[in-house]
Amino acid sequence: MDITDFLCQLAIILFSTKMLGILMRKLGLPQVLGFIVAGIFIGPAVWSLMFYTGEATVFPIHESEYLNVFAEVGVIFVMFTAGLETNLKDVKSTGATAFAVAAAGVLLPLAAGTGIGAIFLPDAAHGAFSWVFIGVIMTATSVGITVEVLRELGKLTTKVGTVVLSAAIIDDVLGIMVLAIVLSLSGAKSADNTVLNLINPDGNAAITIIWILTFFVFAVFAGIGFSKLFKYIEKKAPHTRRIPILSIALCFLYAFIAERVFGVADITGAYIAGLVLSTNHKSAQYVDRKVSINSYTIFAPIFFAGIGIKMSFQGFAAETLLFAATFTLVAILTKIIGCGGMARLMRFGNKDSVKTGVGMIARGEVALIVMEKGIAGGIIDAKYRVIVVLLVLVSSLLAPVLLKLLYKKDDTPPLPTKTELEEGHFD
Repeated sequence: MDITDFLCQLAIILFSTKMLGILMRKLGLPQVLGFIVAGIFIGPAVWSLMFYTGEATVFPIHESEYLNVFAEVGVIFVMFTAGLETNLKDVKSTGATAFAVAAAGVLLPLAAGTGIGAIFLPDAAHGAFSWVFIGVIMTATSVGITVEVLRELGKLTTKVGTVVLSAAIIDDVLGIMVLAIVLSLSGAKSADNTVLNLINPDGNAAITIIWILTFFVFAVFAGIGFSKLFKYIEKKAPHTRRIPILSIALCFLYAFIAERVFGVADITGAYIAGLVLSTNHKSAQYVDRKVSINSYTIFAPIFFAGIGIKMSFQGFAAETLLFAATFTLVAILTKIIGCGGMARLMRFGNKDSVKTGVGMIARGEVALIVMEKGIAGGIIDAKYRVIVVLLVLVSSLLAPVLLKLLYKKDDTPPLPTKTELEEGHFD
């Protein structure tokens, strides 16, 4: 493909994602849904049905190598900024409660998802690993919508709000670790793991797990050194361009080492690089602002639009629709039961326990990223992309509605806003 053709396609992607992103935001939904829908509209899912009988489209973007490169950079940036925005002090302050809620929010969906995978994918290419992968997708939590709702209701800093936010962070860390193990053990990434193939040519599961855990040990100890280095740079040259540039270099280095040396997904390396830099809070905020300009202006919209572009409804069977509906229902219920039930065991009240469970049901970027990694590794067929898109859509709609209903009859009135405090318009 000629580079000038891609420039035209790039213009179409950016314009359509922005317009539909604005529309979704006005509807109170996450912009990422608009990005995916934009991709569906400009990709073969719509155009091939309207004008062609085959896979051809007016804009054959799904065949572009440039798009794949931009999308990969986009997903790395998304995970890097997620790590930057993680406040480890908040996670630490909630202690055992948040970890217990997060663990339940991983284990129950993982087990239930594996069962669903066994039912609907009996002949999957990677067998039990493909079934477990369905559970891995279910473990992801995105609390962006939940945070906005709790902030609007004045409940973000309450016990429930703090636990939900911290548990979601821990939840994603645990989920990413499980993803790394499943992808490596399944052999889905073996072609890229030169070092792992060298030290473990027979694919011994124990050696693979030990090597994966070695990456996390390496990442932590190396991260301590990098954290001190960046604190020194911040002290000598605060808020200079060298800080975000070096931060991005660290992100790419961690992503490369994670995948090529240790056999762990590159997104895991990018996320941990963000966590390393988040220890220097002021510097992390500055880097996050700078990186977000490129990430959410160009690369991230291309990644999420690419998910929609790669979707196709040709040959869409009733069985796939049943799979998607079952997957979505179980994914939502297991979060409510797992996280809410654990909160009750940790001596939350009944109502607060339900709020905690509902606060954890939303899925977003991480679930989509996990799905794309599984498809790229051949662990699951691309036609099942729709199950995650449906989950993101339904949970994004359901989470704010249920939270507002649960807080509607709350005895404690919402905290007054800054404007209300200044004008005195509150009881």
